[in-house]
Amino acid sequence: MKEFTHECHYTLYAFDELAEADRQLVLSAQEATKRSYAPYSHFHVGAAVRLTDGTIVLGSNQENAAFPSGLCAERTALFAAGAQHPEQSIVALAIAAADADGLTSIPTPPCGACRQVMLESETRAGSPMRILLYGTQGTYVIEGVKQLLPLTFDGSFLKE
Repeated sequence: MKEFTHECHYTLYAFDELAEADRQLVLSAQEATKRSYAPYSHFHVGAAVRLTDGTIVLGSNQENAAFPSGLCAERTALFAAGAQHPEQSIVALAIAAADADGLTSIPTPPCGACRQVMLESETRAGSPMRILLYGTQGTYVIEGVKQLLPLTFDGSFLKE
């Protein structure tokens, strides 16, 4: 028997310690929380992706009474970016969340389905995606989806 360990490496930044481009992306994700449709969970998530040309595309969670017909903010933003700007790669993704008390204090991580879609976007780009998870107590900055999704499943498993 062999035992292995996977670690997730990230850096915690205060908002004012972030680079200007990262602050702008986080502010865009915060703004996107206001576009969320979350009448059931009352948990509003916003995502913002930055493309190689600097364009920022927003997404927000969209709930539906017929669960699981809704869609998370991250996938909304990633799919919108792919549909509207197929020639551009995604270089960064910021996520923010708000509840009844306002923006959450602890950063909200993406769900497993979103991590898988993030991996596909990163694979298409051929380079790691910068991920910013915002909370009022600090922002986690993660370099690459594989930090969040070890033992990844990608298209290489489907080739003949």
